[in-house]
Amino acid sequence: MDLFVDYFSTWLYGLKVIAIALAILMLISGIDDLFIDIAYWTRRLWRSVTVYRTHDYLDYKALYEPQEKALAIMVPAWNETGVIGNMARLAASSLDYENYHIFVGTYPNDPDTQRDVDEVCARFPNVHKVVCARPGPTSKADCLNNILDAILQFEHSARFNFSGFILHDAEDVISPLELRLFNYLVDRKDLIQIPVYPFERSWTHFTSLSYLDEFSELHGKDVPVREALAGQVPSAGVGTCFSRRAVLALLADGDGIAFDVQSLTEDYDIGFRLRQKGMEEIFCRFPVVDENETVSRPFGQRARTANVICVREYFPDTFATAVRQKSRWIIGIVFQGFKTHRWSPSPILNYFLWRDRKGAIANFLSFAAMLVMLQLVAIMIYQHTVEGAWQFLSIFVGESWLKILLGINFLLMANRIIQRMIFVTGYYGLLQGLLVIPRLFWGNLINFVANWRAIKQVIQHGDPRRVAWDKTTHDFPTVSDRRSTQPLGYILVDSGVMTQAQLEDALQNRIPGLKLGGSLVQLGYITAHQLAVALAKQAEVPMETFDPLALNPELLKSIPLKVAQHHAVLPLRLEGETLVLACENTIDPVSLAALGRKIGRNIRYVIVPRGLVVIGLRYWYGNEQTTQEKHLLDCAVKENLLTQAKADEIWEKYVSGQLLFAEVLTNESHLNEAVLRAVLLRYERSDLMFGEFLVQEGVVSQHVVNHALEQQKKLQPSLSGLLQKAGISRLQQSRLAGEVL
Repeated sequence: MDLFVDYFSTWLYGLKVIAIALAILMLISGIDDLFIDIAYWTRRLWRSVTVYRTHDYLDYKALYEPQEKALAIMVPAWNETGVIGNMARLAASSLDYENYHIFVGTYPNDPDTQRDVDEVCARFPNVHKVVCARPGPTSKADCLNNILDAILQFEHSARFNFSGFILHDAEDVISPLELRLFNYLVDRKDLIQIPVYPFERSWTHFTSLSYLDEFSELHGKDVPVREALAGQVPSAGVGTCFSRRAVLALLADGDGIAFDVQSLTEDYDIGFRLRQKGMEEIFCRFPVVDENETVSRPFGQRARTANVICVREYFPDTFATAVRQKSRWIIGIVFQGFKTHRWSPSPILNYFLWRDRKGAIANFLSFAAMLVMLQLVAIMIYQHTVEGAWQFLSIFVGESWLKILLGINFLLMANRIIQRMIFVTGYYGLLQGLLVIPRLFWGNLINFVANWRAIKQVIQHGDPRRVAWDKTTHDFPTVSDRRSTQPLGYILVDSGVMTQAQLEDALQNRIPGLKLGGSLVQLGYITAHQLAVALAKQAEVPMETFDPLALNPELLKSIPLKVAQHHAVLPLRLEGETLVLACENTIDPVSLAALGRKIGRNIRYVIVPRGLVVIGLRYWYGNEQTTQEKHLLDCAVKENLLTQAKADEIWEKYVSGQLLFAEVLTNESHLNEAVLRAVLLRYERSDLMFGEFLVQEGVVSQHVVNHALEQQKKLQPSLSGLLQKAGISRLQQSRLAGEVL
């Protein structure tokens, strides 16, 4: 018994020494955190009584004022089957922007992800698959370097430059106005970072929700203070936009390699590299608030906080995956960061470097303090519940300085919890704010284990830069639109319109300058009506036919010429507040959303037989030849040279053979569809003819334009030739033409 008492006494005094040491270290860390709190709230109060007293908050409508610049979204994807497709579909259907392209980096030994990306690319012309040079998994930085190389090649072929380069992960849900915010700032800022707010799960998912607590405080308070005091913003790796100037500087810095392939946190690394070059960085919390909107909110949630433009995503939901991810962050920021980014001449920047690196110590401190606290609580419970219990806590009695120290630490800890609750409540509501308290202990445990794992990996490899990239698996919200477009040939054969043998023959003898559908019509295997039915089934929209020469002039005025030509659409009718458009081909969701914004109405579209939209565009937007040719046919019927049925047959054949110049260019492989899309966006602001514009922009040569025009003329049937086949001579046509004039 005496031996037990000796051991127990030794343990108590050891606990006291440890508790005192921890209390001193936690005081230092707590004062450090308190300084950030004071800086944040002082700055917020100062701005509220100065800046915002004389200036209103910038309205989100201001984001629509600048012209849409070309933006490139870079998405690395290793083993992202079922995730990247959802991400691209959701972005295409929700982003309030048109002039953007998504470049997805895949690996040659990941066929499932490649297949998923191929399906998305087939439906969305602005999504591009990039296959990395080396088998995966490499580092995220290596994948981004491959993507950036593909972007530069695309720029060369499209003869234009992207203004912004945006980092996203495959699991990201992008805010509808994110690209408009980047478009608004990218001319003035070189690194733009928006907040990250994790998606909520059920309250019992403490692992995933611990990220919610950390990011709410980090991106609600800590990073804004860092930007205000040091002018330096750490990239979160998602929701980051780099200016073209920044990307070119990074490329020059690395002899053509922008991202450090050995870094596990290349995003954090780049923030410092750009700041060292004197480039402007900003952390932007931009709320999109509609004063007329009436939405029921969770109690405690603030409208301006909950409506900031941000990145949403699900974070790891198991203990093991969270530990792997956080240990990668610790190695990258603390160990690799210390080796790569030495202390700088700026005391303020050094202070924030210290804050980044103190995490390696703070995680141990928090966990050790929690263990000591649990032991002290257990002793306290014993002393207050057992009659005649020994007063073990007397070892802390009699030293007033220790009481003061523990009291201060208690207040600092209470402040830490209150601060976190404030920022979590502001975005998620009071319920999540209250759950911060029990999640705090679980989060400390995750961080402690992640710290140990990080140290173990660094020791094993001998150098933090040798630690391999450890990918985290991702979840993605359910997206309802999961259809996979069936090939046109399959639909035609399956519906009995043509045989498999005819399809194979048509594919082998495809007419240059025409898509498959147009080639099938030209070869006589199907009619324009049958093609329209198949295309409508493929797009899952209705099929209709109409008279392109009998449209409502008032509706036509609602669509600018360049917009109608760009998207090859004509207005058919209004159904309530919805404008129904006619189109000969599928309209992808990105273009459909852009059309609605340009026209200023809710829209839907129907597929119409080939040639009707082309004839309508020519007739209503200034091509007199179409008017004369239709009148020529009408005169032939009046002169009894043709029956009405024969005239209708000739007109249908003539119309079904008409095609746009842009179609010939793309099908002759002078322009791929993605490049054409980028060119047409720029063409909307030009007064030149399309061919002249292409030559002026350096997209194609004059020789290519002339060849495409000749091919278009060759492919399109002439009404004169059709009339001759019907027995009406050139002399008779000249006489009829004179009557028309």
